[in-house]
Amino acid sequence: MAEVGVDADLVIVCVFTDEQVRAVCLDGELLARMPAGSTLVVHTTASPATAEAVATRAAVRGIGVLDAAISGGPHDIAAGQLTLYVGGDKDTFDRTRPALAAYGDPILHVGAIGAGLRTKLVNNALFAAQLGLLADAVALAAHLGITEHALLEALSHGSSGGRVIDRVAARGSLTEFTTAVGGFLDKDVAVVERTAAELGGDLGALGTAIRARRGVEHA
Repeated sequence: MAEVGVDADLVIVCVFTDEQVRAVCLDGELLARMPAGSTLVVHTTASPATAEAVATRAAVRGIGVLDAAISGGPHDIAAGQLTLYVGGDKDTFDRTRPALAAYGDPILHVGAIGAGLRTKLVNNALFAAQLGLLADAVALAAHLGITEHALLEALSHGSSGGRVIDRVAARGSLTEFTTAVGGFLDKDVAVVERTAAELGGDLGALGTAIRARRGVEHA
């Protein structure tokens, strides 16, 4: 892995977990192999503290770091339209943006290092909470004698409609959708729960709705 940094102007890391980011960027020799003036972009949805630690280590060697959390799925990848929430130095962002534009649109600079991850964590907490609310709506509909299929089709045309309902409807049911995305979403929700706890807070109503979604997964 470290060899990819040799003479590289830009290195992009997209692994699955926070632990893997630390293994590649902090425990390994990647930063030691990258030249001064180069840039490291981390796409993994991980702890903001990890991004900050990587940036601190990289700064010693004159390497810029951006945390560029991704929102989107396979269809967005194919279209080159992944949403990127980017945190880091603005000059580094401007210099790196043309490369990110090969697969990202929109590309949103949301603040200093770690801000991209914080934005993505809020996004995914809200996404998970919306699924939890939808789970309760499906249960209510069943109690009222309305099938899930009929409900999803109707809601997609109503004032409560949106991207979450459209994506669930495309899968056919809430259970099918959560089975497909649950592993990724649970990982990210665990990060935001841990981050909120470290700051002495909680997710409030978002947390209540997220627990409703988990009830669907384990029913």
